[in-house]
Amino acid sequence: MAFQTLPEKFKELTDLKEKKKLGGGKEAIDKQHAGGKLTARERIEKLLDPGSFVEIDEFVVHRCFDFGMEKRKVFGDGVVTGYGTINGRTVFVYAQDFTFIGGSLGEMQEKKITKVQDMALKAGCPIIALNDSGGARIQEGVNSLAGGGDIFFRNVMSSGVIPQITAIMGPCAGIAVYSPALADFIFMVKKTSYMFITGPKVVKAAIGEDVTFEQLGGAEAHAKFSGNIHLACENDEDCLKQIKTLLSYLPSNNMDDAPIIECGDPPDRMDEALNEVVPADPKKPYDVHDVINYVFDKGSFFELQPMYAPNAVIGFARLNGRSVGVIADQPMVYAGCLDIDSSDKIARFIRTCDAFNIPLITFVDVPGYLPGTKQEHGGVIRHGAKVIYAYCEATVPKLTVIMRKSYGGGYIAMCSRHLGADVVFAWPTAEIAVMGPEGAVEIIHRNELMKAKSPEEVKEITNRLAAEYRNKFANPYIAANMGYVDTVILPNETRPMLIKTLEALSTKRDLQVRPPKRHGNIPL
Repeated sequence: MAFQTLPEKFKELTDLKEKKKLGGGKEAIDKQHAGGKLTARERIEKLLDPGSFVEIDEFVVHRCFDFGMEKRKVFGDGVVTGYGTINGRTVFVYAQDFTFIGGSLGEMQEKKITKVQDMALKAGCPIIALNDSGGARIQEGVNSLAGGGDIFFRNVMSSGVIPQITAIMGPCAGIAVYSPALADFIFMVKKTSYMFITGPKVVKAAIGEDVTFEQLGGAEAHAKFSGNIHLACENDEDCLKQIKTLLSYLPSNNMDDAPIIECGDPPDRMDEALNEVVPADPKKPYDVHDVINYVFDKGSFFELQPMYAPNAVIGFARLNGRSVGVIADQPMVYAGCLDIDSSDKIARFIRTCDAFNIPLITFVDVPGYLPGTKQEHGGVIRHGAKVIYAYCEATVPKLTVIMRKSYGGGYIAMCSRHLGADVVFAWPTAEIAVMGPEGAVEIIHRNELMKAKSPEEVKEITNRLAAEYRNKFANPYIAANMGYVDTVILPNETRPMLIKTLEALSTKRDLQVRPPKRHGNIPL
């Protein structure tokens, strides 16, 4: 009996490894490129450090024999899985291969994904999913659905333990959308990626609505309207670059701290220009991005969800090289009022930062919650309560800077001392009160206003009394007298004060006795 020689065995392995790289075949790869998309392997190659990728389960094939599937078998079964490094840090990754049956989720593909999910959780390393799938593999029936549930279960088990980052880099429909929704961060690629539970054809058949893929579930639709994603990227390369940048702000797991990055920005830098950002007129808007750019390490602010609920600004930045989460009211939009969408945006970000040991810096200029039937009927009470819940629950260092307006429930909700802020700073421009001066005058002095003989006299009285109210009550010093504000500082002192305070709180331990419970009941 003749045996294969060792060179023959080695050549067989080499040939098989070359074959697996073809995925669904050259024609399908060419079609992928023609659509402006990279292949699964090309994406992994651009994401990870050169030569660091170790592939696992590369020879897995499906075991479906119905509908002619026995003739359609490809190594990998439509997904590439493994691990490697990004800037020297270990990550686990899977990339769906649209060139084979549209990257559809079948039993064996799902087993590959859950294996790498388990490995990432055990190793305490981030997992990155590069999704490009049409959804469940219909030919495999309930096996496909079962595997999807197995993936979702692991998403939940990993939540708050390791960072989970998902990039939607093609179609993502049906059951394929739920794993991304359970991740910590979702990026999409403009024009080539779509995410929806039911596609345009089903929408048309069910309710008669004509809608395009882009309108229904394109990157810009999710970035602006649904808030399902954190960034809409220009192309595949940009998406992978943004993932690398995001990862640099995050720890590998909930027991680690985020990397400290060397920076050439002096910790004692005080820009005089910051003193001019907030106008003397409290009704005049300004762009809170200017404040952020002056305070944090130069060029370090990485904004998330910039198009969604723009009345609140969130993102990561660095203070003297240390990662922090930034939350800021934006006076340029709705005067910085909180509403349903901004409350969800803020609360989710607070909980993400708290899960991964990232301190929170909150900049406050909030007149309150946005009024109106649309907000009330939409549940602004419940949604607004999420912000309060998230701040109370968070145990990371929490620093607050009151820039200007801080009225009523907005004052409490935006990380006041009463919700557990460790240190609260206020600028001389801060107005801390139950409500704005004009509103307070209308209530307190309504009898005097009713006696006015003309609209001009009403305006004159209102302006005079509002100025008196502002000087007497709507300032930072009353709250400072009570200890609700720890100190009043000049705006340009903010950077060095935050850095010193953050350093002092770097060993913070949550010593508050909290009642034993299975978990809290956040008002979802």
